[in-house]
Amino acid sequence: MPGGLLRRRSATAGVPVSEPAPADLVALASAAAQEAGELLVARHGRVAVAATKSSPTDVVTEMDHAAEQLIRDRLLAARPTDAILGEEGGQTGAGPVRWIVDPLDGTVNYLYGLPGWGVSVAAEVGGVVVAGAVCVPLQHSTFTATLGGGAWLESAWEGSPRRLACNRGVVLSDALVATGFGYSSGQRAEQGHVVAAVLPRVRDIRRAGAAAVDLCSVAAGRVDAYYEQGTHYWDIAAGALIAREAGAMTGGLRGDEAGEAMTLAADPALFAQLRDLLASLDADRLPAG
Repeated sequence: MPGGLLRRRSATAGVPVSEPAPADLVALASAAAQEAGELLVARHGRVAVAATKSSPTDVVTEMDHAAEQLIRDRLLAARPTDAILGEEGGQTGAGPVRWIVDPLDGTVNYLYGLPGWGVSVAAEVGGVVVAGAVCVPLQHSTFTATLGGGAWLESAWEGSPRRLACNRGVVLSDALVATGFGYSSGQRAEQGHVVAAVLPRVRDIRRAGAAAVDLCSVAAGRVDAYYEQGTHYWDIAAGALIAREAGAMTGGLRGDEAGEAMTLAADPALFAQLRDLLASLDADRLPAG
């Protein structure tokens, strides 16, 4: 991955303006995510619910806030003029780079002492995500990617960083598919109908409970595909880049980008098969009422 600074020309003054290289941004994202992960591990399994958001099952703990504050402090110490969009603290600042932060993706897993949770930090320049890191502390793993620089896994189980590649050549009937469910009872009911129709058409379904981790699992070939309705930008910004840089396609069902209506990721051929199935089921429809 390239180091140093990229340069762009100001549209108003014609003056070259320095931009950070994706390699510099991903290094900062990875360091901040890992430090937040260490903070979260120190309290893992010993945290109470601090509040609920969209429903009683959509919970936030004091550690969500503490981890986000740590990440904000680290990012702004290094780059004080940047903007940050965080799940808990919203949008602050305005600068050449916007950081997209999910301080604790998989809060329910964390609350129950399950290992499938992570910290996601992405960097956006000019509206495009150019760097991202997802730290999964209890898997001793950090996934990273830069735009055009590939996706990588650093793991305590492996001696050196490994370049990632999604599974290819898998047909829908042989696919192991990850998914997730929303928080409202109405949305869950609709998603239950969809997954009941998908399950007989695929090898099996996995529900891990963290969108960022699921997208990294696609990148690493641990699942063949992933789909979910109801994801937010901070859930998928880093993970979607990691999946794409590993060769996966990401998007929605009707030519849209991945987002709240639907996030889908898979090798391009499998993506098309799963997209068509989900579209036939109206899997991106909103619940009545």
